[in-house]
Amino acid sequence: MTRRRSARAAATALTATLAVVLLAACSGAGSEPSPGPASSAAQGSPSPSPSPSPSGASPSPTPSPTTSPAPEPTGGPEQPDDVLAGWSLEQKVGQLLMVGVSVSDPAAVSAESVRDEHVGNVFLHGRSEAGVDATRELVDEYTSLVSRRSTHGTPLLVATDQEGGLVQVLRGPGFSEIPKATEQATWEPATLQQRAQGWGDELAAAGVNLNLAPVMDLVDGDAAADNPPIGYFGRNYGDTPRSVVRSANAFAAGQRAAGVEPVIKHFPGLGRVTENTDTDARVTDDVTTRDDASVRVFARGIEAGARYVMMSSAVYDRIDPDAPAVFSPVVVEDVLRGDLGFDGVVMTDDVSAAAQVQDRSPGERAVDAVAAGVDLVLASADPSVAPAMADALVAEARQDPSFAERVDESARRVLAAKADLAG
Repeated sequence: MTRRRSARAAATALTATLAVVLLAACSGAGSEPSPGPASSAAQGSPSPSPSPSPSGASPSPTPSPTTSPAPEPTGGPEQPDDVLAGWSLEQKVGQLLMVGVSVSDPAAVSAESVRDEHVGNVFLHGRSEAGVDATRELVDEYTSLVSRRSTHGTPLLVATDQEGGLVQVLRGPGFSEIPKATEQATWEPATLQQRAQGWGDELAAAGVNLNLAPVMDLVDGDAAADNPPIGYFGRNYGDTPRSVVRSANAFAAGQRAAGVEPVIKHFPGLGRVTENTDTDARVTDDVTTRDDASVRVFARGIEAGARYVMMSSAVYDRIDPDAPAVFSPVVVEDVLRGDLGFDGVVMTDDVSAAAQVQDRSPGERAVDAVAAGVDLVLASADPSVAPAMADALVAEARQDPSFAERVDESARRVLAAKADLAG
């Protein structure tokens, strides 16, 4: 790893410079923070790096069958009390997607995806100084698009990236300026939890119920500057497992107390990579194993009550060298669900514009993620790909009964998580 760090020092600096120009929102692609002042450029996911332009990820929807569709598979006989009873396949698929909504200039496709494609979740991305009231008005515009007929009365998950530091989508009147995680980690857990609850109250007032934070990536202390997605920007809660667990869990507890569900990320950890999945392809971690300390910190987050986990899109050579974690059944099912016992919602980082996933069409990204065991697919930096993703998921479920069962499994899990949040 030392040889790779020294060889790529210049690349790291270049990535950071690019990030200044194209700052996005954190969870993965198109959202790594930049070392300079926050810009108003649209941010893609919950991580801080540049977002490729929509033209770099043109949708390639799966062709619709030319014959009359067969009865839609349901994944087995529906019971009278089945939460999915009466749902069409398209409606189920919509619960598995989260589309980006720019906080400064929402694209028409974002609203169309909710209204016409049954997409059941939105992610506020970009940079806004408009404040709580204006953000609430924007959220209300999207929640009003959800009709009882199309979603059976199921509300939207409304997410954003409000980590702190350079990864803070929402600012202005009513929103606090949140310091970066390395500073938060210096506070006592009780203090951090109390302040995080206040930040959560602000999000709740704006209509946000899901925060793609905290980061639980474990960064080696002597290599933070060589870790473009996390360490370079101070997004890590210190550099020891104890510090990460203590502070990230305090942040999460405070958010949850405010009625905002936290999402721990980016499993199984982005703290050892030397490139950024938002801006670079073939990003690989050749150190982390399935029982590594960077995996165990996520286990502690799950033990503390995490109900949502975001996947990394890096490749982990010592866990599954054949696929990025977000597309890997080994990482999702065997490690996260099997070894760690996680039974909540698993979501992708942004897979609309990240350089790491551009070797697949948008539809393939959605299908491969769900097939691997992921429940929620995030298309934030480039929302124009959301319809292609929906089409591909529907087409795959129609022709593959086992995949249809996977769709049902994830839809039930998302609906259960929404019910818990509403309760």
